[in-house]
Amino acid sequence: MKNTIYDHYIAIDWAATNMAIARMTKKLNRIQAFDVPADIAELKFYLLRLNGTKILALEETNTSQWLYTELKDHVDRIYICDPYRNRLLSEGPKTDKIDATKLVRLLKAGLMKEVYHSTDKFIYLRRLVSGYEDLIKAGVRLQNQRYSLLRVCGKTGYEDEVKLSSNDEQFVLDCLDRQIEAYKTEKKGYEKEFKKLSRKHPEIKHQTSIPGIGYINAVKIVARVVTPHRFPEKGHYLSYVGLIKHEKMSGGKSYGKKNPRYCRMMKSVYKSGVLAATRGNNPINDYYEYLIKEKGYPEYNARNMTCRKLAIISLGVFKNGKKYQPWRNHVKDN
Repeated sequence: MKNTIYDHYIAIDWAATNMAIARMTKKLNRIQAFDVPADIAELKFYLLRLNGTKILALEETNTSQWLYTELKDHVDRIYICDPYRNRLLSEGPKTDKIDATKLVRLLKAGLMKEVYHSTDKFIYLRRLVSGYEDLIKAGVRLQNQRYSLLRVCGKTGYEDEVKLSSNDEQFVLDCLDRQIEAYKTEKKGYEKEFKKLSRKHPEIKHQTSIPGIGYINAVKIVARVVTPHRFPEKGHYLSYVGLIKHEKMSGGKSYGKKNPRYCRMMKSVYKSGVLAATRGNNPINDYYEYLIKEKGYPEYNARNMTCRKLAIISLGVFKNGKKYQPWRNHVKDN
């Protein structure tokens, strides 16, 4: 969080029926806090009456994107913070008013970690990807249920059309088959929309020029990252996608490494991208083969390094706004 000084520091704990508001000023540390019925119009009027620069803090919740969109023009800065980092809020007595009071203290002290939000065209992409991910999980669950049912009935589990001896079991199987058929239809609809978006948005089209990145994963990358300039260095991006670990140091001694809090979907995108790229003749596969044959790395180490290479290229293509060109260094070493 940048050390910009604002005239008003405001924190809101929003609920379905009420909103707790806490405010501090740049001159006084005394906190004004109150709890009133939730009303977005009243909240906008309250912010409008405050003279001077204003920064508003909210915790990341299901309503934070809606609040961000509604309030972004009424303050100088909205700060959506990561509740995982706000351990202070779990200490001592807990009410909405107390939470808002603690939140505004953290805001003024600059002790928050921001969760990225935007109001541009990428919101639809993010919602589309979220719906697709939920659909895939539901489809996998249905197919696992069908496989388990057939195995219990003495079948291999992979039969497309099968008749079971029990009418009860046949009824359950027929229900699962209908749901799986509906899932496949919906999945095709999502994929058709992804393909259309890959032709519409240059950012997505550029990602598909990278070996191993298909149009579905390209949409996922662009939808999740939104703007590559969020990541000033490639190390920040590799941490975000879960392809590097953080070293634990104390007293000049290393105590091993730990995984950062990362985006699992993005890690899966690059892992699957490497698997696809290493099946063909392309620069990504050439790099993978070089690590194994020339450098003597084990396969799992070579795959991990190739994943990092693919992620760095993906970030560079996004930043440059051009298609992948193998002879270019898309991201300079920092």
